[in-house]
Amino acid sequence: MAGMTVIVRTIARLLFPFTFLFGAYIVLHGHLTPGGGFPGGVIIAASVVMLILAYGIERAQKRVSFLHAEVLESVGGLVIVVLGLFGLLLGITFLQNVFPLGELGQLFSAGNLPLLYLGVGIKVAAGILLIFYAMLFAFRGGEE
Repeated sequence: MAGMTVIVRTIARLLFPFTFLFGAYIVLHGHLTPGGGFPGGVIIAASVVMLILAYGIERAQKRVSFLHAEVLESVGGLVIVVLGLFGLLLGITFLQNVFPLGELGQLFSAGNLPLLYLGVGIKVAAGILLIFYAMLFAFRGGEE
């Protein structure tokens, strides 16, 4: 897959920062607004997939390879597990809120929820990207 036309590549390049930023906003403000780690991670992955489709898999692999996505998915899972273990280490339940709560409506008002949503967002974005890569590699392997 060599990529799309100049028009598609230009539009994808212009839309990428906005869609990526919107996904990051959804992840970071998930405890205050509808959203969170899963929908934000899907939007972030969709922005990267848009670039892959526009520019081709070979060029995209130089920036975000299969290995990078695997590492990011592991980091996201590690964040979730570490936050869960904080509760167990303090004698509470798994994923129990252990950080102090802030003021209502503030960005850091939900204890460990923003960090949990960040871990979920990273894991979901990397997981969807890995699924997309797997589908592309399987499709490409069928043609050769």
